[in-house]
Amino acid sequence: MRDGGCRQRASLKVTVPAGVAAGVLASLIALPAASASVVQTTGRATLVATAPAPYAIAPGFNVPGIYGSAISAIPAVQLAAQQGTPVVRPLGQLHPADLLVIAPQMLPATALAAISRLPRVSAADLLDAARLEGNGHYVATLGVSPSTFRAFAARPTAESDVLWQNVADGGIAVSYLMGQQKQLPLGGSVTVAGVQTEQLQVGGFGTVGISGVDAVVSDQVARSLGFPVGNAIVISAPHARLSTLIGQVAHLLPKNASVAPLVAQAAERGLPGATGSAGAISITASSGPGLTVAQTEAFLAAALSRVGLPYVWGGAGPNVFDCSGLVQWSMRQAGIVMPRVAVDQAQTGPQVPVADLQPGDLLFYHTDPTAPTYISHVAIYLGNGLMLQAPEPGEDVQIVPAAFGAGFAGAVRVYPRVAAAVAGNIAG
Repeated sequence: MRDGGCRQRASLKVTVPAGVAAGVLASLIALPAASASVVQTTGRATLVATAPAPYAIAPGFNVPGIYGSAISAIPAVQLAAQQGTPVVRPLGQLHPADLLVIAPQMLPATALAAISRLPRVSAADLLDAARLEGNGHYVATLGVSPSTFRAFAARPTAESDVLWQNVADGGIAVSYLMGQQKQLPLGGSVTVAGVQTEQLQVGGFGTVGISGVDAVVSDQVARSLGFPVGNAIVISAPHARLSTLIGQVAHLLPKNASVAPLVAQAAERGLPGATGSAGAISITASSGPGLTVAQTEAFLAAALSRVGLPYVWGGAGPNVFDCSGLVQWSMRQAGIVMPRVAVDQAQTGPQVPVADLQPGDLLFYHTDPTAPTYISHVAIYLGNGLMLQAPEPGEDVQIVPAAFGAGFAGAVRVYPRVAAAVAGNIAG
């Protein structure tokens, strides 16, 4: 959030369960130059606080990245062509990514062809997958054939000829948020450590739209870094019943391989409804219940206790956070297991109409111009039109008016059983 230089004071009023009031009050008073008081009612407490910017946000504030973020092209620079690297083929038909197969070592040579022949599978691509250390952070990375894999990426990223040629020429493409928030230099070098350590040029910022994946290199670079060879397959089957297809795919794989739905893609097609299925995730009344009163109180108290702590990309607590790291850490204090990234957290319960929001519900946003339907930001609803969030680098965990305008993707009420199932998904 940016306050546009505004430094006036403003009032915030939050109604919470009475058991949470003391912790909330302490958090609000801890803000620089802030004051707060509590009005007690039966079983409830209303906290009234005043605070200076950046905690007091002027009307018309924006969720980070939503406004003024439109880009005419994927951020990329033309890297020097490398001798012997292939020319990337033009983009053909896009293939929504629905399932991800991952094994600890190379998959059988017959697996890709057998999966491709399954009914309702429209496309599949063989990948190398590993977690690498890049500039001090562990990042889920794919080694790909740029000509074929680009069709499985989010459309703006898929359409960037420059980005994919840079990957083919030995560069690395990173997600838009990672590139911007880590201030990586386009055309500059980053240190990437696998079995081997190499300096790779940053060829572009483009989110592929697969949950948790923040970097892509060519399969040749992946193998020089020591990736397992051919240990993953991405599958597109937009008209398949995924529960049935998962069983069919698993039958073709060794026992140590895993297959899971890409809940990121389910989120792109829409947040889950109150009942029924949203792509990969099926939520019914039996998936509940939601958080208990005690769990909600513990969750909110934990989140509010982090107000004023700094945002750091990839931060998961206890003293630095990104948006989804704050949600995951705060839920953990209440005994709730949550997935790590926002797009997966959006699949942890039924969608809630704005008119029915309750404290503890999660609010989701589209903030990434390179994958405009991908959920990339999450905030915690506090009640009375306020939300708590970890916004962006240079700012701290803060309480601000809830935003329901451009970029708002929807709200979800967390069901612990569903959250644990999504958190255990290999694709997340």
